Amino acid sequence: MRSPDPSRRRFLTLTASAASLTALGLPAGAAAASPAASPAARPGREPDFGPNVFVYDPSTPVEEIQSTLDRLFTAQERNEMGFDRYAVLFKPGRYEVDARLGYYTTVAGLGAHPDDVEIHGAVRVVGQPDPNSPAGISALTNFWRSAENLAVTPTDWSNQWAVSQASPMRRVHVKGVLWLEPGNGGYSSGGYIADSKVDGITINGSQQQWLTRDSELGGEWTNGVWNQVFSGVIGAPAQGFPDPPYTTLPTSPVTREKPYLFVDARGAWRVAVPRLRRDTAGTTWATGGAPVPSLPLSAFYLARPTDSAKRINAELARGRHLLLTPGVYHLDRALRVRRPDTVVLGLGMPSLVPDRGDAALRIEDVDGVRIAGVLVDAGPVESPVLVEVGTRHCHRSHATNPISLQDVFFRIGGPYAGRAVTSLVVHSRHTLIDNIWAWRGDHGRAGTIGWTVNTAATGVIVNGDDVTAYGLFVEHYQRWQTIWNGERGRTVFYQSELPYDPPSQAAWRSPTGNGWASYKVADHVRTHEAWGLGVYSYFNQGVDIRCDRGIEAPRRAGVRFHDAITVFLDGSGGIERTINEIGTPVVGSYGTSTVVTYP
Repeated sequence: MRSPDPSRRRFLTLTASAASLTALGLPAGAAAASPAASPAARPGREPDFGPNVFVYDPSTPVEEIQSTLDRLFTAQERNEMGFDRYAVLFKPGRYEVDARLGYYTTVAGLGAHPDDVEIHGAVRVVGQPDPNSPAGISALTNFWRSAENLAVTPTDWSNQWAVSQASPMRRVHVKGVLWLEPGNGGYSSGGYIADSKVDGITINGSQQQWLTRDSELGGEWTNGVWNQVFSGVIGAPAQGFPDPPYTTLPTSPVTREKPYLFVDARGAWRVAVPRLRRDTAGTTWATGGAPVPSLPLSAFYLARPTDSAKRINAELARGRHLLLTPGVYHLDRALRVRRPDTVVLGLGMPSLVPDRGDAALRIEDVDGVRIAGVLVDAGPVESPVLVEVGTRHCHRSHATNPISLQDVFFRIGGPYAGRAVTSLVVHSRHTLIDNIWAWRGDHGRAGTIGWTVNTAATGVIVNGDDVTAYGLFVEHYQRWQTIWNGERGRTVFYQSELPYDPPSQAAWRSPTGNGWASYKVADHVRTHEAWGLGVYSYFNQGVDIRCDRGIEAPRRAGVRFHDAITVFLDGSGGIERTINEIGTPVVGSYGTSTVVTYP
């Protein structure tokens, strides 16, 4: 991610002392008998999640917990393209710790309710040194980490969560101020909060874009740069785009929260599988919320990175659910999910790498499959697709029990010189996409990045009808970033940077003109709607590269866009129009072009 020169960036300056800030669908079989448990998940025993998962209870000496947290942060603070993955899990109780999160680290509570795990101190992400940022610090590359299912009472003036893409905060209760930037106006590039509550103010600061979904804000949300979206958020700021840049939907049309681990009142380990909800606002866990359906952990196969794809597929074929423990899984064939209501849950940001040109994951067109918390890296042999949902020409309705993808992140290049034609293809109707970052890398290990090295045409293709997406982050692909072919699609929040590195205009020209639009709705689509879209350019090859339009769609009444923006960040060239032929050029120097409604 890149930001323009600070003297030309638009954001409000917040000045306040610490004192003034303080003042200011139940799946089928959820209760049914499960297959025979593996030794690691047998009832009555603590599960064996492997050496990279740390489970604590209130009897553990605080010095031991803090030592582990500090050691992991030291190891992972700069380990952006590394291969270690970690999870720190807290059983119900109170803990006085300062949890700083580095790369590939998850901190999560194991209570049935977020307030069952009380962190007095912090669960935080801080900025990194950045000589190009006005403050000498930024959060532009604070990726791949998460906090889930706990309460934080900050013992400093705030709980800092200075992140960019692929760093979700879910089911968290912040009992104080939440601070989302690295400090002093240092750059930050957008993130995601869902099913959470913030009691105090939320300081957005320099965050360029952000999605908050089905949450509650007890205090003011301050600031905004280009694209701040609130969907089903109690206490959200009023609609104001483009000034202030707030897009506010009173409710979310259809949602289902991410599965999560917890320990029940009897000490049994379970995985919650939240119900489908419609037209929602606020958290699922507010007073009066219904009990959450769950599955025994004994119904899951606890996979290790040393397991073969053949072994994992055999367990899935037996009817087991799948929990991927932390690590990197090198696959010689795709993992295949064929049974309805299967849960695939990643713990500690596990990575799937298809080494031989197959997909990493293929999901049949069946009801209720849930894929959550997984990073997918393209391998050295080009894959036609990395994750495929359903099959071509499938038309089965999943309206009452959809397939869902949550916190599923894709990466082309970075740790490996990976190649994939498309990262995600969705054929199945009614699929829910909830926080996706599809990223063709713009930086990484030596030899892994380049126009002809980490090749990838398109990030996301939606062929199925009635698909709903919350939080589509799709960046740097070499053709259309996102293609929407299905009818009645909906997107709530879209963030996209065009590729940095086209070597010439001739190398980057689409069938409709110069460049490739980021968000492409197919010409045959009759009905589509999207809210809060941002498309940015930074062409860094010293060549005048133009993109004729950021968003390309048929001009008809049923295809509607709300609150779209194009931005010139830096470099050369730029974007000529925002949607089709509407909007002003952002070319040659920092500028923005907004469209409030289209057509």
